[in-house]
Amino acid sequence: MAELKGLDSESRQMVIDTLGQLRKLVLTKEKILAFDKEEVFPEAVIREMLGPDIGLQLLFIPEEYGGMGGGARDCCAVTREMSKICLGIATAFFAIQLGSDPILVGASEEQKEKWLGAIAEGDTLVAYAVTEAGAGSNLAALKTKAEPVPDDNGNITGYKINGSKQFISNGGYADLITVLAKAPEGPSFFVIEKGMEGFVQGKGEEKHGIRASNTSPLSFNDVFVPVENLVGGVPGIGLKQANRVFGYTRLMVAAMALGAGDAAMEIVIPYARERIQFGGPLSEKQGYTHKLVVPNAVRLAAASAYLDEIANRLDAGEEDLQVEGAIGKLFATEVANKAADDAIQALGGYGYIHEYEVEKIKRDVKITCIYEGTSEIQQNIISTFRWKTTRKTKGSYYDRIAQDMANLEKVMPDAGGKFFALSASALNRVIDLVHENRLTRQQYAMFCLADMMTWVEVGAALARKAQTLSDASDNQVETIKTMSRIFASETSQLVAQNSLKIAMGTGVVDENSLAEFLASISYQHLVMSYPNLFRDMDRIADILFER
Repeated sequence: MAELKGLDSESRQMVIDTLGQLRKLVLTKEKILAFDKEEVFPEAVIREMLGPDIGLQLLFIPEEYGGMGGGARDCCAVTREMSKICLGIATAFFAIQLGSDPILVGASEEQKEKWLGAIAEGDTLVAYAVTEAGAGSNLAALKTKAEPVPDDNGNITGYKINGSKQFISNGGYADLITVLAKAPEGPSFFVIEKGMEGFVQGKGEEKHGIRASNTSPLSFNDVFVPVENLVGGVPGIGLKQANRVFGYTRLMVAAMALGAGDAAMEIVIPYARERIQFGGPLSEKQGYTHKLVVPNAVRLAAASAYLDEIANRLDAGEEDLQVEGAIGKLFATEVANKAADDAIQALGGYGYIHEYEVEKIKRDVKITCIYEGTSEIQQNIISTFRWKTTRKTKGSYYDRIAQDMANLEKVMPDAGGKFFALSASALNRVIDLVHENRLTRQQYAMFCLADMMTWVEVGAALARKAQTLSDASDNQVETIKTMSRIFASETSQLVAQNSLKIAMGTGVVDENSLAEFLASISYQHLVMSYPNLFRDMDRIADILFER
């Protein structure tokens, strides 16, 4: 097994414990609610978190540039914990990490020493400036230009940057910004520093949520940037540099969403034990537990299992995990958003009140479904790339998952492996149907396919986690096995429903050929995934509510 990059568990826990102290001393509930209500970006607090006494940014900076050399597992864990405190604060911290990424993956050694060293010292707020008003997630459509400035001998001494950026986290306060602009050779990253002539950091936007973060427009009017500030020293490779980090950065957004989901659950569960309705606590009523809490706890656990698996792969040295990053972000952000929405419902009228926090969490977490690529962008990525992979491997990609789950079912028949295997096999048949009928041009059909792919791959990760815990005789194994059975049922039902929706909704399968199609995907077996579902949900409710 390859040696994993990052910290040992003790060092990671030390950083998480530091956040716990910050929560008690600096980021108290009262202060967090005040930042939100008054729409305050707490610059002094953020800079204190970067300062020599705390130095949270050292986590993601390599040791050779003065950092701790943390890996994906470490950054996911710390980001998730910070997001439990406040997603706005976590966004400000994430922006520093995101803004540093082009330097980490693309800069020259001299540039890394200069800029990563400055970030490590703790007096540099960073921003990542890629998004434009007319381009959104389409990085290839950017209009900000970088015009080369030659000297008398024709040697390029720098670039003049003209254009604007929109929705830039930390944009109004950043000391250093990594900016994507179009040079003659193509998109390129440049480092622009606060105070450069012609560079204007705009007023912060008034936002629905994450109000403790700053989101500002930036404008560039003949901003001269010396050639030494061209990241990597070679123009035209900015998109490659951006794509190299998407698998990682989207995983971080997924971790942020999970932190918000965790925070919502940590409010809802104690409330249910104390709130008496119709002669008993809400925690004893299935209408509350099985509708508003248990499904969300299961989905958050599934997302967590998937994130852990992909973070391990990143720390083991895998690089081309853009689709996995998209799956992690799509699934985690959507389920966390649902968990927060249900948390408001679970608290009733109190859920709508600022003091009880869940309405703030709901407002905050929605942005995770939007920034770093909307959920719809992720669905495009997932369905397109997995369709191509499936065709290229002649179906073996999902066949392997199906076989893996079938093998798991033999050794552990109580973790839902059977239904994950059926779902993966059915997914292969539907991908063939989509390809053979040229349905890849039907975007909604591809979105339905993306959801099937996402749930199957996330579910397989949860089942594998159950097996790992069983092999280690971990006391959490029964909980995760039960959650895996519940999630397998949901996955099976979603695959059955979306398969039918694609086949019938597009018109490629008519009533005469429907029976043959349903048999090809084992539809009757997929829809029989409910055995003892209520009993399993009761078990999870017993664990969550300590009944």
